[in-house]
Amino acid sequence: MRFAICQELFEGWDWERQCETAAKLGYTGMEVAPFTLAPLITDVPKARLHELRQIAQKHGLEVIGLHWLLAKTTGFHLTTSDVTVRKATADYLIALTRACHELGGSVLVLGSPMQRNLSPETTPEQGMERAAEVLRLVTPALAETGVKLCVEPLTTQETNFLTSCSEAVELIDRVGHPNVVLHQDVKAMLGEGKPLPGLIREFASRVGHFHVNDSNLLGPGMGETDYHPIFEALLATGYSGWVSVEVFDYKPGAEFIARSSIDYMRKVLADLKAL
Repeated sequence: MRFAICQELFEGWDWERQCETAAKLGYTGMEVAPFTLAPLITDVPKARLHELRQIAQKHGLEVIGLHWLLAKTTGFHLTTSDVTVRKATADYLIALTRACHELGGSVLVLGSPMQRNLSPETTPEQGMERAAEVLRLVTPALAETGVKLCVEPLTTQETNFLTSCSEAVELIDRVGHPNVVLHQDVKAMLGEGKPLPGLIREFASRVGHFHVNDSNLLGPGMGETDYHPIFEALLATGYSGWVSVEVFDYKPGAEFIARSSIDYMRKVLADLKAL
């Protein structure tokens, strides 16, 4: 099982220090939030993307991809009735795809709840078709670079569109491209009210990426969720992708959260191996 960490946790740290710390703690992947690099990914020169990749590699890390793709941006939206905005959103997702590739990554996690919410005038069917239209425009770039776009279900507290794995798969099927796959996130799956091992097994053939956290917005082992059945299900289904820590409450401190999370995950794996 390969462990990565979402690096926006290290707010205020320079990239070298982020990589050095993550590697020291035992992570082998870094997952980047674009807004930590620049207001827009198109503001980051290709040479800088290559430099970030080389620094990560120096510390034995891969930049695995990008998440929070549309966070802290304006003018982008998946389900709006405005055709111009949808086209701009597709173009920006293409730019993110190419930046991900330059960084050496292969995963884009499409969460961004505010940029996909359905307006009161938009029906779920309209939202689904508009979002599919946007993602279809991105698929040539995904195919060219080998990057996978992972559609992330979120809780009803965050968005009113794509709030379950089954809804995300409906969108994925409408797009109909092998590089558009499902993303699973523990906090989000807890919001479905179903046993997580069942959701992992049910959608195992569709999943391209996996985030670990808890309902308290901290990392694995820092809340009430027992990860033994979660990791048991991932191992049983042959999941071979990254397991990436994504937290939303930074108050305990970046290094403490990162260390606590990976120590707990290693303990869970050791416990399962001992069975």
